[in-house]
Amino acid sequence: MSQGGTRDTVRALYDAYARRDFERVAAFMHDDIDWVIYAPLSVFPFAGPRHGRIAVLQAMAGIAAAYVLENYQTEIMIVEDDRAAMISDVSFTQRATSRLLRFRVANFLRFQDGRLIEFREFSNSFDVVEQVLGRELNL
Repeated sequence: MSQGGTRDTVRALYDAYARRDFERVAAFMHDDIDWVIYAPLSVFPFAGPRHGRIAVLQAMAGIAAAYVLENYQTEIMIVEDDRAAMISDVSFTQRATSRLLRFRVANFLRFQDGRLIEFREFSNSFDVVEQVLGRELNL
């Protein structure tokens, strides 16, 4: 896939995600997608490794059940061949508490045959956990 093609695919994928159009998101995924959100599973049960389109869509449904996406603004996108890296500012409302969570994420994507085959997401999960709990953690 060309860099322009990868960039266009990434934009379309994230646009579909922001609209919660999971059917469209699924169309961008390779059947054998390898997906990891790095965060504590005890707080974010949808995080951790997932393999395959169905498992990833279940994780995304878990996110949607617990949080409402308010904003997803990509600040930096770097594309090289079939890979993309992004830093984005995001905000979600926690359904259970109505707390607004604001944080940054770094995403790393790889495409194969025009479909997302690998996804990694990193954030300052300590900060996000404090926002979810509504208090500072004194360790």
